[in-house]
Amino acid sequence: MVRALRLNTILLLLGTFIMSETLKYWYNEPPFWQETEDKIIVQTGAKTDFWRITHYGFIEDNGHFYYQEISGDFEMEVKITGQYQTLYDQGGLMVRESETVWLKCGIEFVEEVQNISAVITRDYSDWSVIPLSSPPASLWLKLKRQAESVEIKYSFNGQDYQLLRLGYLTPNTTVQAGLMCASPQGEGFLTTFEEFKIQIS
Repeated sequence: MVRALRLNTILLLLGTFIMSETLKYWYNEPPFWQETEDKIIVQTGAKTDFWRITHYGFIEDNGHFYYQEISGDFEMEVKITGQYQTLYDQGGLMVRESETVWLKCGIEFVEEVQNISAVITRDYSDWSVIPLSSPPASLWLKLKRQAESVEIKYSFNGQDYQLLRLGYLTPNTTVQAGLMCASPQGEGFLTTFEEFKIQIS
């Protein structure tokens, strides 16, 4: 019993270490970013976005994505605080298999309103939003990947979570997962990611 408890403690500590060393690569590195022990601050570049074809007819794949490759099931969570200014300013989480298969979720600024947003892309992007009449200071997100599906939840206090989206993404075991931000029409904005964790199942 004691040996089992010691093993669980070691695994817990190892898991914490893995989470703290998770993000290693930039896809489209932003003009400015800073990482400390407990937060990542990013200034987005101008005219950056992730989108494929639907409704607008264009493909954009130049948003900022700070990620690590992960195999199998996992859970990911983060607290996001952004200084949203211009139409479509956005920040949140991303899971990506390729340029044509990915999802992003978080806050997106539309018509001067913060929206909780989710986009799932399989060749073509879709988009679902929940407009927020009272913009929160911060938003907490939880994303769970289980086999080919993803479940996204959000919270305004980091404790009480509501379901935003449940969808199909990819059966491929290995994906890229991490933080996403972009400013499709603006010159860039500042966003802060805190309490970021990845738990491998």
